[in-house]
Amino acid sequence: MAQSWEQLGEIASVAQFTGVDAVKLIGMIVTAANTARMHKKNCRQFAQHLKLIGNLLQQLKISEMKKTCPEILEPLEGLEDALRRSYVLVNSCQDRSYLYLLAMGWNIVYQFRKAQNEIDRYLKIIPLITLVDNVRIKERLEVIDSDQRVYTLDEEDRKVQDVILKQESTREAAKSILKKTLSRSYPEMGFCEALKTENGKLQVELQRSRARYDEDQCEVIQRLIDVTEETAADVDVDHDHVKEFSKKKSK
Repeated sequence: MAQSWEQLGEIASVAQFTGVDAVKLIGMIVTAANTARMHKKNCRQFAQHLKLIGNLLQQLKISEMKKTCPEILEPLEGLEDALRRSYVLVNSCQDRSYLYLLAMGWNIVYQFRKAQNEIDRYLKIIPLITLVDNVRIKERLEVIDSDQRVYTLDEEDRKVQDVILKQESTREAAKSILKKTLSRSYPEMGFCEALKTENGKLQVELQRSRARYDEDQCEVIQRLIDVTEETAADVDVDHDHVKEFSKKKSK
């Protein structure tokens, strides 16, 4: 079952952006999309769609209309709430555990699809937007309506997900693919440090899932924690073997 936005991003994180208007929220989402470490294509696709909406809202001077047209307040608040949750979703692709985001891959893809649909739906029910008699605005609405983005999981990410989550995958296979993927996700870190960082982030995810009594997700996250710890142990053994070989060679 797909998770809700409140599970992917904490409710408190959404609440802290209360009061930020729609245009500024879209700007924040676009900025966050440019620094995403995971679901990069989905983040950028989503940001491109929201840019179209942001341009329309700026042309309408929607923030000023808010003060003078009470009939737009309710749908506009709904739009802003959807945008706040969308920011948490996109920002999670930068801040949260790479392996967690990988394991939750299809759930997150579903959230991007759901986010675009919800935002577009609110846009359509803001009265002064749909009723305004302006050719350029109507054209922009048509462009937004036809801009149906495709959100999916990259083929390479699917392969990594398959190796990491399968119980029958060998430790050597997991170590090999982690070396490749974590070096891209944490280019400024060595492999051991990246494993340690991932392990710490996964421990946080495990606490969150336990707080929600989500046993299925806890099981998945524990599997990921085990993979990082087993891989770290193998790396330590490899280092010990190299040191021992170097000592023998120097004698």
